Parts: sequence; C-alpha cells; structure tokens
Amino acid sequence: MHEPVSRKAYFMVFAALLTLTAVTVAVNYIDLGRFNLVVALLIAFTKASLVVLVFMNVKASSPLTRLFVVAGLFWMGIMILLTFSDYLSRPWLPDPRGWY
Repeated sequence: MHEPVSRKAYFMVFAALLTLTAVTVAVNYIDLGRFNLVVALLIAFTKASLVVLVFMNVKASSPLTRLFVVAGLFWMGIMILLTFSDYLSRPWLPDPRGWY
C-alpha cells in the first residue's frame, strides 16, 4: 500500500489551483492575439494535472492505474483530433443559395 498524501501537499496544491485560477482571469484581460487560447489551455492542463496527480492520488498509484490514465488521455486526444478534423473540413462560408 502507499502512503497517504499529507495535508501540507493538499493545501499547497489548493493554493496553486487558486493562483492559477487568478492567473487565468488576469490573462483574460491581456490581449495576446492568437496565443490567448494557447495560454488558457496550458493553464487548464496544469490545473488538471495537479488535480489528477494529487487529489485523485495517481501520483502514488500502481503502474496499472497510471497506464489506464495515460490510455484515457490518449483516447481523449484521438477524439479531439477527430473532432478538429471534422471542424476544419467544413466550408467556412454558408451557401448563399440557401436550402433547396
């Protein structure tokens, strides 16, 4: 069995999550052009990683649990790629003739 996560670690991660939430709000007011989405997704990925590793206790889990976490992330990546390929293959402008 593994050791439980200390309260100090929980509070540190909680403080990090609050800080990253404040950074997300602050970045929202800064115009970074096309990098706004990239920065927001990086912050969201960091927050999600902290939650999975500490609060869901994957950091101290067995290798099989880690394998399933990685497999789930891989599957989610496949689904996102398929969604974006569908989105990018659609025409941007609607047909001006309308429905027939």
